Amino acid sequence: MADLQDDLRSTAAAGEFDDDLAEPNRDEAVMDAEPYEPVSDPDDAPMTRAHAILAAHPVADGYNALPWALKRLSCYDLEEGETTVDTDVPRLRRGHVGALFWSLHLPEGLDGDRAVGATLEQLDLAKTVARTCAEGLRPACTAGQVADARNCGRVAVLLGPAGAPAVGDSLGILRQLHLLGLRVLTLTGVSWASDAGLTRFGEEVVREMNRLGVIVDLSGASAPTVRRVLSLSRAPVLCSRSAARALRPHPVNLPDDLLAELGAAKGLCLVPLTAEQTGPTVRDVADHLDHVRAVAGAQSVGLSGTYDSGSAHPQELGDTSCYPRLIAELLRRGWDEADVALLTWGNVQRVLRGADFTARAAQQRREPSAATISELDG
Repeated sequence: MADLQDDLRSTAAAGEFDDDLAEPNRDEAVMDAEPYEPVSDPDDAPMTRAHAILAAHPVADGYNALPWALKRLSCYDLEEGETTVDTDVPRLRRGHVGALFWSLHLPEGLDGDRAVGATLEQLDLAKTVARTCAEGLRPACTAGQVADARNCGRVAVLLGPAGAPAVGDSLGILRQLHLLGLRVLTLTGVSWASDAGLTRFGEEVVREMNRLGVIVDLSGASAPTVRRVLSLSRAPVLCSRSAARALRPHPVNLPDDLLAELGAAKGLCLVPLTAEQTGPTVRDVADHLDHVRAVAGAQSVGLSGTYDSGSAHPQELGDTSCYPRLIAELLRRGWDEADVALLTWGNVQRVLRGADFTARAAQQRREPSAATISELDG
């Protein structure tokens, strides 16, 4: 995928973008290119440096399943601390977490109206949790709102990923979920994004997601689906919980060829902190981060805690307070501070800004799609 702004301008007629829309986003692109200013002393111990870096560039955690985990509890107090889950406000602060993507994925087997209804219930629960933890958490939908939450000392909460069955084969439902706050959708588990790839309706879903600002999640998607989305999407995409298949042959992990294609498209691979996908130790997780950075590039790797998802976590990474241990391991391996800052915060902010920009631009040239699955795939 070419540079996001150049790519968008090449597909639009002259004069289609007004100055108020285009100019601020050119400024954002310039900001990405500014020289990095170090915030830690190279002579300090790795753990000391890790805390200093994370204080300036906190973790944007790409996958956290706390809303689902809270369904089994009759009462909880996330502000004071809740030992029955992996995530609470005190541990988020100790781990220097600045943003969370709250997963709305559903148990296998739910589809149709049941999937739509269960997703709406999870959205309602997630909003309720964020509202009752207003001292520690703040809902966010855009890159600017995420930065605002961080500046106010809150952890930004973004809703998603949700599974594609949640849209019920309806672009209208997709739009309503977006209005309710959904910002990431995983393209698996539906007829229009299958092992064979995207159908015509699936392609229209991706276009409408770009128009709305809903980010495409490709973790678990088939290789044909991944490749078609990378060629079709005008906005950066992500894989919310994928490590390197070359190191661990898990089906959701990505082979090197897809990692390279994801990097070329300026997408983002969020490496999960699970024993099943990355291995039983913090060193194993660091190995995957090294590999993804080497294959896809430093601008295409991020972190996905997968806490409260029911997965076992590597040693020393048992809850959301443990991120400094992982960053210290990377510093011991020679990661420079600028790459760590991209890993923890910068890359997710870039993808969020890309989604925002693409949506604003697309809405200037495209009305909401009225396409149906029967019309395109029937």
